[in-house]
Amino acid sequence: MTIKKIKVLVVDDSAFMRKAISNMIDSDPSLEVVGTARDGEDGINKIASLKPDLVTLDIEMPRMDGLTALKIIMEKTPLPVLMLSSLTVEGAHATLQALEMGAVDFIPKNLDNLSLNIVQIRDDLVAKVKAVAYRRIAFKKTAPLHQMDLSRPGFQKPGPPAYANAMPQRSSHGKASIVAIGSSTGGPKALQDVLSQIPKDFPVGIAIVQHMPTSFIPPFAERLNQISSIQVKTAEDGEAIKPGVALIAPGEFHLTFRRVHSAEVRVKLNPEPSNSLHRPSVDQMALSAAQVYGGSSIGVILTGMGHDGRDGMKAIKDSNGRIVAQNEETCVVYGMPKAVVDLGIADKIVPLSNVAGELLNMV
Repeated sequence: MTIKKIKVLVVDDSAFMRKAISNMIDSDPSLEVVGTARDGEDGINKIASLKPDLVTLDIEMPRMDGLTALKIIMEKTPLPVLMLSSLTVEGAHATLQALEMGAVDFIPKNLDNLSLNIVQIRDDLVAKVKAVAYRRIAFKKTAPLHQMDLSRPGFQKPGPPAYANAMPQRSSHGKASIVAIGSSTGGPKALQDVLSQIPKDFPVGIAIVQHMPTSFIPPFAERLNQISSIQVKTAEDGEAIKPGVALIAPGEFHLTFRRVHSAEVRVKLNPEPSNSLHRPSVDQMALSAAQVYGGSSIGVILTGMGHDGRDGMKAIKDSNGRIVAQNEETCVVYGMPKAVVDLGIADKIVPLSNVAGELLNMV
């Protein structure tokens, strides 16, 4: 029986990068590069004629750049798009904008170390192409935030959701003290959707691990802060966990917790264990939450590849905390949530749009 290959279109203005990316993708027998394009306009025309399952799209290109092309793709022929992004501040901002516009994820383009990291880059690229293409999630033709100029004078943060004033349903677990959220592939958009629904007077602190390059995290936190009623910022070592504040783990450090006294917990940024598959790691954050907060912890696992978070969420559950998992239908990649759901430890398995409401009910 012949397995149908995943058809990929590679769009990049660099002939070297088109060849390098094509070779990486073609190295896997289940993938096939059906064509390449040298800019956004060429890419849009090739999509129409080649009908690929997925597109890799460079951001900086002449004639028509990646963001302009992405907007047209999402409006006319929505399909999974992986952005190729430089690891600069400008690259981070452009990539985050692309994710808001409908791109499902990105591949860091580190040209300086391409020859040194070729195996890692190839494995990451192949895994993401497979995970995203197999899911074939529903793509909306409009993305509400890409049309917002968040820097314009007079921009107002959104108010709390309509249900924020409803009486929350208290559970038998006791008062919550921390919400620990983990996400990876598809996570930037998922976190945007969840945090923008949390009201300003949310009574619990929030800690977040999102797998992304170190240079992307500060601009990502700033962007989330702009669209959220609560404060969102990059976590700093030693700062206190406060209600209505979401702290995002910085790159290369695990976000953990230490109790100063009965009423105060502070962030501890720890480079160890340095051999973790991910640093920061969802597992390390959740394990620490279970140890420090016990049954007053709420763990949330969102879209992502692999199983980071599985062991930590189990520790939260074992300490009588509660677990919310994003459901399969709304995940870009149903990997991390599936690992938790398969253990049978999720108290709630809900669509992304319901995650914030579940948290309001639990706190």
